[in-house]
Amino acid sequence: MWILELLGLKPQPSSSSETLANQAGDTETVQRIVRELKALEPDRARYLAAFAYILGRAATADSEISLEETRKMEESIEQLGQIQQAQAILVVEIVKNQAQLFGSTENFLVTREFKTIATNSQRHELLDCVFAILAADLSITSTEESQARQIASELGFNHREYIEARLAYSQHREVLKTFQKTRH
Repeated sequence: MWILELLGLKPQPSSSSETLANQAGDTETVQRIVRELKALEPDRARYLAAFAYILGRAATADSEISLEETRKMEESIEQLGQIQQAQAILVVEIVKNQAQLFGSTENFLVTREFKTIATNSQRHELLDCVFAILAADLSITSTEESQARQIASELGFNHREYIEARLAYSQHREVLKTFQKTRH
């Protein structure tokens, strides 16, 4: 639950970061990610943690994270988070593990936190990344679209802004693919 602790959504342990990295159930990967992100400035780490969490939320909309979605998440976090590839890979692994362990229990809280710490431009970048993650396997299902709409709403986007963001990925929308097949 380190991402939530980093965002201040769960109580942090009173002892050192080593204690956080050595909590029961933490794998070597989790411990390594904690050490990597502890090296970042706290505000930057909070931003990155929330950004990554929301991408993971989008990727798990259909209850599984494909290899293509994983790669796109790593690429997005590396580029927009301005961190090294190894750090991005580690962050994605922890997000994937957290999604499996804790599901959607903290989705709204993390998205609300991101909305308060991000600029308008950063919120737009995130929404674009959400659609890029969903389209990574060349298919955006109605379940995935619903999750993207929920994320957009929680980030403060109106319907028009959501539609504008989705437009760039229309060719991957299953609802349109099905409609086009029935017309032929």
